[in-house]
Amino acid sequence: MKIAVDAMGSDARPVPDVQGAVEAAREYNIGILLVGPETQIRQELKKIGSVPAGVEICNATQEIAMNEHPANAVREKKDSTIVVGIQQVKLGNADAYVSMGHTGANLAAAIFELQRIKGVHRPALGALFPTPQGPSLLIDVGANTDCKPEWLDQFGVMGESYVRGVLRIEQPRVALLSNGEEEIKGNQAVQEAHALLKQRAAKTGMNFIGNVEGKDVAAHLADVIVADGFVGNIALKTAEGIAKMLNELIRSEIKANPISTVGGALAMPAFNKVKKILDYTEYGGAPLLGVNGVVIVGHGRSNAVAVKNAVRAAKRAVEANILAAIRSGVTALD
Repeated sequence: MKIAVDAMGSDARPVPDVQGAVEAAREYNIGILLVGPETQIRQELKKIGSVPAGVEICNATQEIAMNEHPANAVREKKDSTIVVGIQQVKLGNADAYVSMGHTGANLAAAIFELQRIKGVHRPALGALFPTPQGPSLLIDVGANTDCKPEWLDQFGVMGESYVRGVLRIEQPRVALLSNGEEEIKGNQAVQEAHALLKQRAAKTGMNFIGNVEGKDVAAHLADVIVADGFVGNIALKTAEGIAKMLNELIRSEIKANPISTVGGALAMPAFNKVKKILDYTEYGGAPLLGVNGVVIVGHGRSNAVAVKNAVRAAKRAVEANILAAIRSGVTALD
């Protein structure tokens, strides 16, 4: 197996991108194709020292900055790391692609170059939402802001396939994010999507459990939570903001006086366990589902651990033959 990695994706590029990819090659015994300026990549590899034989370089001379318009940048910068990296999957030179770069540009390039899986209305971006019981996949989190019911239905199929293959949950619980648990709750699109998913469950055996509310996301009541990209993105960003606020608040209170400082020191092992559960680097990146290729997109602030784990997610998706599972799922009611 060979996975293409955008060597210039993260905010601190190329250090964490290259280091994480090399660690993945060593730990998972896979081939890595580092996409980016050859001179810079070689310099970074030289710093690392011992590099597995399966690590190769694919030269790309351009980068897409975070402030650039996604579609325009993809069209104009044909030799960017994002375009060249995704093309490696299209050409069969890599089995999957991983990037910590511009999310919009990665989405645009994947759709332009790889095209949608036949029968898929819209590709969707998933995000692993951490909970004490394990992560849930929230899908969509930004690729599609205004969704039709049949799109939401397919998001459930694609999310179920990914969670089954990558998280290795045999019978994932699939739910719709709504403003109430009852079938009649939600806007018209959610209500109609509920009926479609219920019908699909009756025919295919999907474990559709109905609606869940915002408070239920962190309670891990479902393994796959379906939403349109507008709602999903707000839910995800709100949760990230609350987690950051609580972390800062706890740190501030611990330092408030000597007694709380001592108590904080004693409780540090527990704090560290919580931090690990909430740490996005443990999950690596978000899958773009519905295109003809395995694509994982991570945070720009990713470190080497996040890059390595994003490669692991890509590896598992390839091993689980996610594309075939999605193809089968979207045609199940035809």
